[in-house]
Amino acid sequence: MKIENTFGIEAQCRELITYDSEEALRQALAYIRRQYEGLPVLHIGCGSNLLFLNDYNGIVLKSGIKGVHLTDETESEVRVEVGAGEVCDDFIAQAIGHGWYGLENLSLIPGQIGAAAVQNIGAYGVEACNVIEEVRGISLKDGIARTWKKDECKYGYRQSIFKEELWGKYAITRVTFRLSKHFKPNLQYGGLTKAVEQAGLTEDTLTAEQLRQIIIDIRKAKLPDPKEQGNAGSFFKNPIVSKEKAEQLLTQYPAMPNYPAEEGKVKLAAGWLIEQAGWKGRSLGPAAVHDRQALVLVNKGGATGKDIQRLCEAITKDVNERFGIELSPEVNFI
Repeated sequence: MKIENTFGIEAQCRELITYDSEEALRQALAYIRRQYEGLPVLHIGCGSNLLFLNDYNGIVLKSGIKGVHLTDETESEVRVEVGAGEVCDDFIAQAIGHGWYGLENLSLIPGQIGAAAVQNIGAYGVEACNVIEEVRGISLKDGIARTWKKDECKYGYRQSIFKEELWGKYAITRVTFRLSKHFKPNLQYGGLTKAVEQAGLTEDTLTAEQLRQIIIDIRKAKLPDPKEQGNAGSFFKNPIVSKEKAEQLLTQYPAMPNYPAEEGKVKLAAGWLIEQAGWKGRSLGPAAVHDRQALVLVNKGGATGKDIQRLCEAITKDVNERFGIELSPEVNFI
C-alpha cells in the first residue's frame, strides 16, 4: 500500500492503518501482533517530515484522532488539549479565532499536531515547545498510555525525547497547549518587523490575524506547495556553532546571518550557507535545491528517496569544505 508523504516518493508498505481513538489504536496494535508478528511498525502524521529511501517492509499507522478541548481557563491563559491527528495550521487558525495566542509564527507549517510535538517544529523565533504543556502517547509495544510533562520531553532545537530514545516506541495521541489570552507579537526573527512595516502596520496595532497572514504570505512566496512539487519544507537544521566559530566566519563573511542561541552559542542560517556554496537552484538528477529557498530540497518528478539523499550528501560535503560546518537534516530518513 502506498505511503502518503509530501516528498511524493513512491514508497509502499505492507499495510496502512488509520485510527481515530486511543481504543482504536490499541485494537490496531493487537491486530498487528496477531497478523504481522515480528514486522516493524512506523507511525506517521501527514508524512511531511519523512524521506523514504526504500519501501517500508512493515505496518504504517496514521493518527486520525481529532478534537480541540478547552480544559482550563484563567483571566490570562487557557489550557487546550488537541488530538494528534488535527492539522497544525487548522488548529492555529482555530486558536486565533478563539483568542488563544502563541502559535501564530508557526502558521502554514505542514503536518499534524502529534508530529509537531515529536519534531518540536519552529519558525520565526517560536518553537512548539514554547507553548506545549504535556504530551500523551500510547506504547506501540503494549498499548499502555503515558503522559509526559514538558520538562520530560527533553525539547531542544528540532529535538525531543520522541526523536531520540523513544523514537518508534510511542504514538502521540494528544497534546496539551498553554496559550495566552493576550496577543503579544514575536517579531524578532526572520525580517518580520520589516514585513509588518511593509504591510503598513506597527507592532502596537498588529493583530494576530494580520501577523498570521503576513507569515502565510512570506511562506507562500518562498516555499513550494508540496501538492505541486514534492518537498518536506526546511530540509536542514540551522547549525548552532560556538561564538568563536561564528566570529571567525564573520570576519570572512560580514553579511552572514546569525542569531543568538542557547548557552552563548550562535545560530547560523543553513539556507544562506547552502546558497553561498553554490547550490541554490541546482539539480542533481531529478532532485533539486529550490530556486527561491536553498533550505528546501524538491522532487522535480520521479525522484527516489535515494536521489534526495545523494543531493543532501553533496550539499553537506560542499558546505563543510567551505565553512567547516556539518549540516544536519531536519527530515527523518526511513
